[in-house]
Amino acid sequence: MGTEIAKPLSKLDMTEAIMAVKYNQGLTWAAMSEAAGMSDVFVVSACLGQNTLPAAAAEKLVAFLGLGPEFVSALQRAPKKAQEAETVSKDPLIYRFHEITYVYGDTIKELIHEKFGDGIMSAIDFDMSVERVPNPKGDRVKVTMSGKYLAYNQW
Repeated sequence: MGTEIAKPLSKLDMTEAIMAVKYNQGLTWAAMSEAAGMSDVFVVSACLGQNTLPAAAAEKLVAFLGLGPEFVSALQRAPKKAQEAETVSKDPLIYRFHEITYVYGDTIKELIHEKFGDGIMSAIDFDMSVERVPNPKGDRVKVTMSGKYLAYNQW
């Protein structure tokens, strides 16, 4: 008779359960990220299955949400990033970020190359914030991204 191996909680099931608790309890990402002790951008990304939380942050968040220990390990397991992504999302907000890179991508690339040289901005050594900025013509969305510059090797 073989030993039964428990199937780990999938990232999709993890996300669906976390979202259900969030909405059923009327929680905010700000409260959840404060409980985890990390930035809201990173906690949201981990809860959506795209990043991993350190053990201490995962434990704090899971306790805050009242979920079981399987969620602690699921939040720490390395994801297969962007596996669910469509070629270009049809969601209007996400599509606009694609539109920004279509319209301004070459401009951003030219300016980075002029200011830094031939290289890229890391999405690994990276941080981001999303802020609401009051404006008399209608509030503005301010997205700030900061990534380490990585020069291409020359040999």
